[in-house]
Amino acid sequence: MQILIADDHDLLRDTLVAFVQAAGIDVVTAPDLDGAMTAVEAQGPFDLVLLDYNMPGMNRLEGLTRMMALKSAPRVALISGEAPRVVVQEAIAAGAAGFVPKTLPAKSLVNAVRFMAAGEQFVPLDLLAPTEQSSHPLAKKLTKRELQVLRGLTDGKSNKEIARDLDLSEPTIKLHVKNLYRKIGAGNRTQAALLAREQKLF
Repeated sequence: MQILIADDHDLLRDTLVAFVQAAGIDVVTAPDLDGAMTAVEAQGPFDLVLLDYNMPGMNRLEGLTRMMALKSAPRVALISGEAPRVVVQEAIAAGAAGFVPKTLPAKSLVNAVRFMAAGEQFVPLDLLAPTEQSSHPLAKKLTKRELQVLRGLTDGKSNKEIARDLDLSEPTIKLHVKNLYRKIGAGNRTQAALLAREQKLF
């Protein structure tokens, strides 16, 4: 199996590559859409192409459409540090092989890659199912970014990991953590995570 991973964030791209290669999958990389299309034409066909939604050249879903038009890229999916529901739905409607959040654990990421390369469609259930999160009493107290940080805390991630997932600095995450503690009445990250779980926010 050979896949292409296109992402302009060097560290994150290298991390994704390490996960996938460790599972015995051959990987080619590119830093932007033009590089990805050139790689597909020169080194394809690929079993799967993963495109970062926010990298240079993508222009929202236009990049996805352009890539899917190439014969050597029959299976194309999006990856993103954030996963807006409307983008997921639009990508799937356009024929994408799936939508992969960069927050997926390594094992889940590899499973998703294999799943999509085999011809299936992969989208986390929480991105397709209707959500009542925005009307949740706890969610109403927090900004969108604070909710994302709280989700990271609930998943047991460190500030450094959350910063990497959201492409923010660690001091910025610390500030969000401090603010959300105050808003929901938590004294530490464990309390915050427990509150979110007990109230079934995620």
